Amino acid sequence: MDAIARRRRWVALVPVAVLVAMLAGGISIFGPDAILGASQVSLLVAAGVCAVLSRWMDGTSWKTIERGIRENVGEVAGAILILLLIGAISGTWMMSGIVPALICYGLKIISPKVFLLTACVLCALVSLLIGSSWTTIATVGVALLGIGRAEGFSDAMTAGAIISGAYFGDKISPLSDTTVLASSINRVDLFVHIKYMMLTTGPSILITLIIFTILGLSHGGAPSSQMAVYSEVLSRQFHLSPWLLLVPALTGFLIWKRFPAVAVLALSAAAAALAAVIAQPEVVARIGAKVTQGSPLRVGFAGVLEMVADSVTLETGNLDVDKLVSSRGMTGMLGTVYLIICAMCFGGCMQASGMIGELAGMLSPLTRSRTGLVGSTVLTGMTLNALVSDQYLSIILTSNIYRDSYKKGGYEPRLLSRSVEDSSTVTSPLIPWSSCGMTQATILSVSTLAYAPFCFFNILSPLMSTLMALLGWKIVRPAAKKPAE
Repeated sequence: MDAIARRRRWVALVPVAVLVAMLAGGISIFGPDAILGASQVSLLVAAGVCAVLSRWMDGTSWKTIERGIRENVGEVAGAILILLLIGAISGTWMMSGIVPALICYGLKIISPKVFLLTACVLCALVSLLIGSSWTTIATVGVALLGIGRAEGFSDAMTAGAIISGAYFGDKISPLSDTTVLASSINRVDLFVHIKYMMLTTGPSILITLIIFTILGLSHGGAPSSQMAVYSEVLSRQFHLSPWLLLVPALTGFLIWKRFPAVAVLALSAAAAALAAVIAQPEVVARIGAKVTQGSPLRVGFAGVLEMVADSVTLETGNLDVDKLVSSRGMTGMLGTVYLIICAMCFGGCMQASGMIGELAGMLSPLTRSRTGLVGSTVLTGMTLNALVSDQYLSIILTSNIYRDSYKKGGYEPRLLSRSVEDSSTVTSPLIPWSSCGMTQATILSVSTLAYAPFCFFNILSPLMSTLMALLGWKIVRPAAKKPAE
């Protein structure tokens, strides 16, 4: 490699270094709230540095950079629509009583003998239904932590079960923003992506549940009264009925029939909104009364619009339950949309300038075999989690770096999207200074280094991804010959 080529590769690291430095500064000042604005500014500044360096090194025109940004942002237009629909489902499923009903039914199966197993499964189910590990941990997770403490489990062990389950559910939920992002940015159908992930996610969660079963069997104690409090408050606020489960059943049926993701989410939100009007008219009226007065029809209409579009919180008389029944609506997704757009601007600049290719070239010696390619993808995703402190950025940057390598190697895009999720998404809460690590440690009042050894699912997922690459199970290479091990 000549001196000019080496210099180009070192220059390609400068925008990344600027981004890392600014993100570190923003996180040190704002903490987890850095993702509400500081991280976006950091991305735009790093994009500007990339554009200036590209102009200086290669004379790249602004039109070329602008075209790269437009193309990159255009690629996630579908993801943005899906994210807004996810926000709508967050509101309608919660205020219709669907999620409260499922939580109440789930809480009734808690047994001290299998507490850790149940905690992991319950968090997985709730996270799967609402598509948010953070919300699950901040609501059900907090209650489970208190129960675990009362039954003699260490906070670290209980937190590990909670986080393992929450991130499993988040990872395979079609309502999850990270799942939507990983699939859309790599141009993979959402449900194809989820189905393919189960080949690594399934064994990882199975091993995790076995471990928690073994750890939990030696513990006993009486069931906590907190479960009864949750059930009583939720039952008082909502008319809970098994009929509400028709909406999740409809959603599952549409997914099984492979309806487009947008259609599934839109129909599910509409069905849940109708269920709210029928089953929870008092809740809808309470929401609507906060924004308007007048006839019941006017107030009800306003309530439906609010639960779909805006963040809503009901006052139940119990602070923990208040957090549980709060919903984000479409408005609550705008921060993520804002971050994605800014990240795609940075990625567009890096792509148009050729710097992504330079970074990928540094890793090319590791990507000559199937195992090396997936292993380096996983390692890069984990490293970027530590460097940029945000799972969304790690997903986007890792995908951009390796997309051409997978394409040239003849591998299906779903292998890249799965490898990114197996690393960038699930390892984020294991990094103490990342937005996820700081948030979970704050919510659960357990340090990241304390709970991390018990997050078995999060530890196993990247290892399982690499193992499956080594075995070659369900990895096809239609555009090339059989790969080397």
